[in-house]
Formats: sequence, C-alpha cells, structure tokens
Amino acid sequence: MHIHILGICGTFMGSLALLARELGHTVTGSDANVYPPMSTQLENAGVTIEEGYLVEHLQPAPDLVVVGNAMKRGMDVIEYMLDSGLRYTSGPQFLSEQVLQSRHVIAVAGTHGKTTTTTMLAWILHYAGIDAGFLIGGVPLVDTTDEHLQKVFAHSSYLGAETTNDDTTVPSGYFVIEADEYDSAFFDKRSKFVHYRPRTAILNNLEFDHADIFADLDAIQTQFHHMVRMIPSTGKIIMPAATISLEDTLAKGVWTPIWRTAVIDSTTSISSTDDTLKDNSEWQAELIREDGSQFQVSFAADKEATAIVNWSMSGIHNVNNALVAIAAAYNVGVSVSTACAALSAFAGIKRRMELIGDVNDILVFDDFAHHPTAITMTLDGAKKKLADRRLWAIIEPRSNTMKMGIHQDSLAESAALADYTLWYEPTGLEWGLKEVIEQSCTESDSIGNQQVMSSIDTIIEHITTHAQAGDAIVVMSNGGFEGIHQRLLTALRND
Repeated sequence: MHIHILGICGTFMGSLALLARELGHTVTGSDANVYPPMSTQLENAGVTIEEGYLVEHLQPAPDLVVVGNAMKRGMDVIEYMLDSGLRYTSGPQFLSEQVLQSRHVIAVAGTHGKTTTTTMLAWILHYAGIDAGFLIGGVPLVDTTDEHLQKVFAHSSYLGAETTNDDTTVPSGYFVIEADEYDSAFFDKRSKFVHYRPRTAILNNLEFDHADIFADLDAIQTQFHHMVRMIPSTGKIIMPAATISLEDTLAKGVWTPIWRTAVIDSTTSISSTDDTLKDNSEWQAELIREDGSQFQVSFAADKEATAIVNWSMSGIHNVNNALVAIAAAYNVGVSVSTACAALSAFAGIKRRMELIGDVNDILVFDDFAHHPTAITMTLDGAKKKLADRRLWAIIEPRSNTMKMGIHQDSLAESAALADYTLWYEPTGLEWGLKEVIEQSCTESDSIGNQQVMSSIDTIIEHITTHAQAGDAIVVMSNGGFEGIHQRLLTALRND
C-alpha cells in the first residue's frame, strides 16, 4: 500500500512513517519544515520527502493519506484530498489499527518528560531481552557495543515482536508509546492517546499547556481521564506521589491499581515532606548525588527489589523519569537490578541536554525545553552537574502556548538558575518579550543577567564576545532555532 503522510517531519509522524515502512508499505510524505534529525532519519530509511504541501504530492493518488494535526481546512492540499474523495485517516488512528490492537500497550503521558521516559523504558525492555515495539517523539542516542541495541535504537520507532499467549484474548507483545495529549487531526479533536488503549500507563505530571487547543487545565484533565477510563482493571497506573493535578484527575474515577513513586533527596537531611512521600509511595528513588547522577531504587512490596543507577544523566526530573520507567518495566517482568543496570548504560536522546560541541573548553548543549517548568528543571540539573562552570541559557519561546504569551509572567523566573540568559524574540510574536523580561528582572532581586535579542547573529556575536573557557551554553527550543546550534559552534571555532 502507498501511504502519503502530510506533516511527515513532525516527531510523531516521522516515527509513524518508519513503522509503516517496517510493515511493508511504500511511504512518501511532505512537510513545510524539513530539518534534521527527523528528516535525516527518514531519508536514510528510504522515505521520499517533499517540501511544502502541494496538491501535486497527491498525484497520482496514494492508497491512504495520513493527516498530521498541523493540517487545517482551507489548505489547498486538504481541500483537494476531500474533494477528490481520497481515503484518509489520522496518525493515531493508523497506529491503533495497524499496530496496537494486538499488543500490551505501555503509554507514557504527561506534560514533561514523555520522550525521555519512553526512551528509557524501551531501552530497559530491550536490555532485558524483551523485543518490544516503540514509538518515541525523538531520536535516541546510542553508546553501546551491543549490536542488537545499536540496530533497534538507530531510529525513533521499532515494530517489535507480536507474540501471543495461550489465552489469545490477552495481548502479550509489548509496545511502548509516547502518549501525547495534543489533538489527533482537524477532523478528530480527541487527544492522540485516546486511540492507544493502554494496559499500563505512566502519568508523569500534568500542567497547563497547548493553550491553542485547550481552554484550561480542566480541559486537559478531561482528556487524561478519557484514557484512564480505558485502562483495564488488570492493568497498572504509575504516577508520582503528591501530584495534585493527577490526583484530581483520578478523583473523577479510576478502576485500575496504582503505583505511586517518589524521589527522596538523601544528600541533605530527610525532611517531613520526604517522610510523607515515603509513606504515600510504593516506589522510591533516593539520591546519592545531588545532581541525580547516582541514586538508589527500592520497591516497598519487594525487599529484594533494590539497586543503584549510576549514569550520565542529571536532574531530579530525570530521576523521576527513570523511576516510573523502572516501575513500568517491573510490572511486565523486568527485575529492578536489570532495569537499573540498563539505565546505567543509557546514553539519553538527541536534543535533551545533548552535548553537541566542546570548543576551547566551552561546552554547548542542545535541549528541547519549551515550557517554564521544563526550562527550570533542565537548568537545575545542568547547574548541579556543571557546578564549576558559568551557565548560559539561550532560549527561543517557540511553542504555540509560548507564542500566545500564556506563560509570559513565569519566563524570567524559569531561567533564574542560569548565570546569563539570552532570549530570542522572533518577528511576529504576539506580545512584548523584551518588556516582560525587563519588568520581571526589575521586580525580582533573584532574577538578573537576562537580555532579549531579535537577531540570531546578535546572539552569536554576544556569546563569542563574552563566553569564556570553562563556560557551558544550553540552547533551548522545540524547533530548528534557525540553525543557531551549528552557527554558534562555527563562530566559537573561528573566534
């Protein structure tokens, strides 16, 4: 079957294209923004990508058009598709019908950490010898001599084995999926994850985001509860303890056993809050190092289930991501010691505090953070891990929610942990970023050294003029950021 994907370079749709190729389909696609790493992955897999959304891309007619959620009525290609009576579907529905129906689906949902946690969980399962399928909204980093792991994690999705039990009514092939709450398509406004019908679900956190499609937090909670309603009573929900937004969601009704998790900071004195978390969680990760690079995992119901993770990642947010992944893996038969050994060999994923260059002892990292909470968590982990270095943050407020100015009052505070912050204000922003940042810095003594610039060249010039050996620079955006990463590295080399 010939499948054409509209919006193929999105992280979800690109991964879906790779799965469709594994299923034996001929896959083509088009997108308005074609840039690595997804475009490179697709081209290497033999997928033809065309720039723009032209009617000609659907001539001759494919057997099926998979429509990305960025497509809207009024676009020439969409009107042509509808007028011509072409067969079409959404990405989540295609995935559900073609792959997930016969699998034990492990869904990873939450405002933050979905991609990282999904990758961790898939890595653990394959390290343990379980040939699980997966779809990740990013590109895994692979630093191992294991040929199986190298092959499987060369791409952001993998079909995996579809096995069966004697009881054919219960699916036994595993599929780990990043469960996004964004809508499915212009003709299906339900969240993507409603299509997935998981048996095991990680609910990692829940904050207000995607203001372009959700009116408020309650609207997102409603979608989360739609998914909760589908999880069988023989399944499992895994979530951090004391997460009020998630507890409020489950208060609407829950029919599935829950494991709660907690991260305990034993590098300082144990507080009453830590004691409360211990009392209200089945799983704990106790920090051995303040930056989260080493921690001990334990499961209250199994005194033998204790082991240590010693890895290259940092930040309490990543410890939490690891803990829920370990619990989910344990739920499908992986021991805690094996899961911790797997994560100790885990290299991370592209664009999540990925070190992309070291020029004259100036480290440059690429990170996907696009929400104030994610910015804070990333910088907290970076500050603790890179404690001897001055920390620069270069941030592009690119997400739809950011562009609308929904989080503008918390932006400056979110970057307060950086020693220096450069905000990029692109043309067409619907509100005044410069005024917001300057006002926040004036009103708070804890916020300083933040500037707003409207030119990539100006940002690069400022960095090359003021950055010094021993500094670290974290570039944050959920898009290509006009190629600033390589442009900055080139400028530093030539300085």
